[in-house]
Amino acid sequence: MAIFSNLGKYKDSGLLFLRIGIGTLFMFYGYPKLLGGPTMWAGIGGSMKHLGITFLPEMWGLLAALTETFGGFLLVLGLAFRPVSFLLAFTMAIAALHHYKAGDGLQGYGHALEAGIVFLALVLIGPGKYSVDGK
Repeated sequence: MAIFSNLGKYKDSGLLFLRIGIGTLFMFYGYPKLLGGPTMWAGIGGSMKHLGITFLPEMWGLLAALTETFGGFLLVLGLAFRPVSFLLAFTMAIAALHHYKAGDGLQGYGHALEAGIVFLALVLIGPGKYSVDGK
């Protein structure tokens, strides 16, 4: 449609909007998990059992909480953008797998699956020019 034909010139603004929105939400998702302490971390990290990893669940849970909290912050800045997007995609893949294996249905694993797809797409697209990594 003609009214949308000129919007391509705003792709960097769109990426900035996406980075700020998704990154901020993930800071808010991850922060309570980070403050939850070892008990919460063990529960989150226990999801790694679906990959056959059963040791140190507290560590894996802490890493997931750190990835969501500080990864969201780095996403907003556009700093270390592709590695952070990849780590967030991996975290969401584990979350989706956990909910899928628990039999939660699409309502249970859908959010993590959608977020993982967004993060994988961002790995390929990059941060845009309005970022610390941008050129």
